[in-house]
Amino acid sequence: MTVSTEAAGAVGTSTADETLLRVDGLTRIFGRGANAVRAVDGVTFELQRGHVSTVVGESGSGKSTLARMILRLLDASAGTITVEGRDVTRLRGASLKAYWREVQAVFQDPFSAFNQFFTVRRLMLRSADLLHGVSRDEVHQRMSDSLEQVGMRAKDILDKYPHQLSGGQRQRVMIARALMVRPTLLIADEATSMLDASLRANILNVLTDLKAAGGLTILFITHDIGQACYISDRLLVMKEGRLVETGPAEQVIFSPREEYTRHLLADVPRLHD
Repeated sequence: MTVSTEAAGAVGTSTADETLLRVDGLTRIFGRGANAVRAVDGVTFELQRGHVSTVVGESGSGKSTLARMILRLLDASAGTITVEGRDVTRLRGASLKAYWREVQAVFQDPFSAFNQFFTVRRLMLRSADLLHGVSRDEVHQRMSDSLEQVGMRAKDILDKYPHQLSGGQRQRVMIARALMVRPTLLIADEATSMLDASLRANILNVLTDLKAAGGLTILFITHDIGQACYISDRLLVMKEGRLVETGPAEQVIFSPREEYTRHLLADVPRLHD
């Protein structure tokens, strides 16, 4: 599938080696005292503009908790989150709403993300609540453009309900809804895990095409290192709340330093043929 370069250019432009996101010592503790659990423990990394970085690890490694802190859906127990040089760790109110125009997410289950009584049009129009000073005509143009970015035609999809869409279509609508506000960063948290193999490949191609065509910066979260290998410029391997290995994707894939990374790669036999 090919993404429209013209439409994708609306996302933003890429500047090589420019840090968009930095997290420093990010920690999240659930519970207190002897029952405290460090779901994320002192994580530090940078994400360059126009790149795809993937956080990979087994279930329970802290990946989704990390994503939700960056999205500011969870508060950090310690550490900082900086986006384009601005500390966003403790944003509240209008400042947080403005932040959600810059950072958007696509989650694991595209079906539960829909209100089953909303058409695609109504679902996407709700994202317009994040937009200020944008005319109704511009909102509808953005709606059409973002659907085009993910390979869908507005006239074919806007008046359909969730049950009328395939899993892959629903997930592409979720991506289009996120792109409608023209974010600088898209966080895809296990966005393909509930899809079959062909649909997973389709969504991965949508994301890589968006990056290539318009410089969209993506933080991809997955337990599947095969997907991580396919989509990533850089890999970040998490285990028990900590980053245990990071580096360019090719380096981590073909010359892993950590036994845990080699364990994950063992599930991708083609890399070792």
